[in-house]
Amino acid sequence: MGDQRRDRWSGTAVHVVGSRQARPNLPADGCPFCVGGLEAPEPYETRWFPNRWPAMDAGRCEVILYSPDHTTSLARMGARRVRPVVDLWAERTAAQFADEAVRTVLVFENRGREVGATIDHPHGQLYAFDHVPERTARRWAGGWQPDPDPSRLVTRADGWASWVPHAPVFPASIEIAPLEPMGDLVEMGDADRDALASLLVDALVRLERLLGANVPYMMWINQRPRRGGHAYDGAWCHVELVSPWRSPGVARYIAAAEVATGEYFNPVVPEALAESLRAAL
Repeated sequence: MGDQRRDRWSGTAVHVVGSRQARPNLPADGCPFCVGGLEAPEPYETRWFPNRWPAMDAGRCEVILYSPDHTTSLARMGARRVRPVVDLWAERTAAQFADEAVRTVLVFENRGREVGATIDHPHGQLYAFDHVPERTARRWAGGWQPDPDPSRLVTRADGWASWVPHAPVFPASIEIAPLEPMGDLVEMGDADRDALASLLVDALVRLERLLGANVPYMMWINQRPRRGGHAYDGAWCHVELVSPWRSPGVARYIAAAEVATGEYFNPVVPEALAESLRAAL
């Protein structure tokens, strides 16, 4: 399986997974995620299964199907139908954390060919790491917490908020979090899971109205790591939602100077983006 390496000069972690080179880009015989397909032989509301082309071994890569409807999306499903997806995210997080070797569970989605999605059916994924990835560790070490500055606030409801971060790498970037500390999806009660579903749908609908219904995006949920030498007691569960588009149909590409230095040049002013998102509904 994966061969985890680290660049000796920069310290960057790289998983070399040669087995994924043979993975098909597009299914040859219909959608495998539709009812009756390869990965969903029986009717379902939500569904999970082990990834056939895992990036890591030991059953730590899963695919999560949001709906049997091939043409829908989280934005179009509405909060009521996204809530069972949140429950499944929490269920699979708990199942992975039951493994003593798992330190971090990352729930994420790539939507759109521009960000690497190969199947259009609404779905996301889950990776369970046996360590705390460096970016995640830096966020917790830096004391991450909600930052709904009024100039960058998108919306606030039911003890949660969404906002544009102060210094986003991507031109379209939204963060979503509870306003009181909460470590992970598992510890969220019904009210918080409802609020998460509602604000996630709200953010995606606003993004689509601003940049178009086919806007590509990446979404992931940062959750408190478990076990190990650091307790991570201050880790605060939150969602990051980003798109490479800087205007409808226009991508903002990461350039050589940015890759080389790790310093980014974002043409979209965060406060202006927040104002546009507030006006999008």
